[in-house]
Amino acid sequence: MIGSLRGCLLDRGTDDELLVEVAGIGYRIQVTPATAAGLGPVDGEVFLHIHRAVREDSDTLYGFASVDERRVFETLISAHGVGPALGLAILGVHGPDVLRRAVAEEDVAALCLVPGVGKKTAARLVIELQSKLGALTGTGSVPSVLGSAPADLGGRADVRAALEGLGYGADEIASVLAELDPEGETSAMLKEALRRLAVVA
Repeated sequence: MIGSLRGCLLDRGTDDELLVEVAGIGYRIQVTPATAAGLGPVDGEVFLHIHRAVREDSDTLYGFASVDERRVFETLISAHGVGPALGLAILGVHGPDVLRRAVAEEDVAALCLVPGVGKKTAARLVIELQSKLGALTGTGSVPSVLGSAPADLGGRADVRAALEGLGYGADEIASVLAELDPEGETSAMLKEALRRLAVVA
């Protein structure tokens, strides 16, 4: 598996794709605009940490200026519904530290600044990423913008209020609530509800 590449920057494409030559082989690498801008001039030596995404119809390299950025990217694409393109788009708007802060502060609006990320997706990402990036606030609460209560209050009413705040219909909410464990904590119930609703969608 490719973990990093050091070589000569042959081309910086307009779509944030780099062409880096290593030992006579040119590698096409997708990067964020910030990474592309920070690499210096064409024909100079560059070093990138690499994540390789292999699918049936593609084999793509994603490049990052730091190990931390690559690890955050890999955490992002482990979240439900986040592919490499969206993960790179998120990092293109929010660097690792800014993203951690947005998740810790449950700042759904900040994630909505990413093209292609709506309120529902942003809220789901905040909930899921808190356990993966680290809930820095340590409150264990669900996003306040959803109008829900802290997790330790529990109850389906909190989950219902959160889903209503995200724009889900009464039928969708009733259907998913019937499948949840009523003894579960609010945050866990909301995560499961959003997962089920995403599968249905």
